[in-house]
Amino acid sequence: MSSPSKRRDMDVMKLMMSDYTVETINDGITEFNVEFHGPKESLYEGGVWKVRVELPDAYPYKSPSIGFLNKIFHPNVDELSGSVCLDVINQSWSPMFDLLNVFEVFLPQLLLYPNPSDPLNGDAASLMMKDKNQYEQKVKEYCDRYAKKENVVGTPKDESDDEISEEEYSGRSDSDDEVVGHADP
Repeated sequence: MSSPSKRRDMDVMKLMMSDYTVETINDGITEFNVEFHGPKESLYEGGVWKVRVELPDAYPYKSPSIGFLNKIFHPNVDELSGSVCLDVINQSWSPMFDLLNVFEVFLPQLLLYPNPSDPLNGDAASLMMKDKNQYEQKVKEYCDRYAKKENVVGTPKDESDDEISEEEYSGRSDSDDEVVGHADP
């Protein structure tokens, strides 16, 4: 077997050469975002999410860290952090798997077959078990509100589009902070 770094490079290249839009972070290949579309014939069909992927140094022997950046209503996805509860990624990962498996098999199966008995989002799990119709309606509302193509182009928007960020309010940006800790006497 090739070295972990060669395997990581090969897996990221396979993902980039596939139908997925991959956006690297900090010009490296250990952190990147992937545009992920909800699987056909699911409640999530038509939704588009930006999924953050972080590859540990020991990848493929250690699983990637996966998280949704824009909101999704699902029993096995934490609504605030976007963290995913998926055994195949968290506990039973194998070097036989690659990044394409994550996006072509594991995440679509997660969305097609939610597991409310092992929730990260208790509200979604409870609603799914109590009132399936209301659960399905809420999933679709979240898709309409947060999983549009425009939500994955830039940084995901907060719940309220009317609020302005602290940065906008102060009229400053990161580039205004070039010199830190120096004051004129």
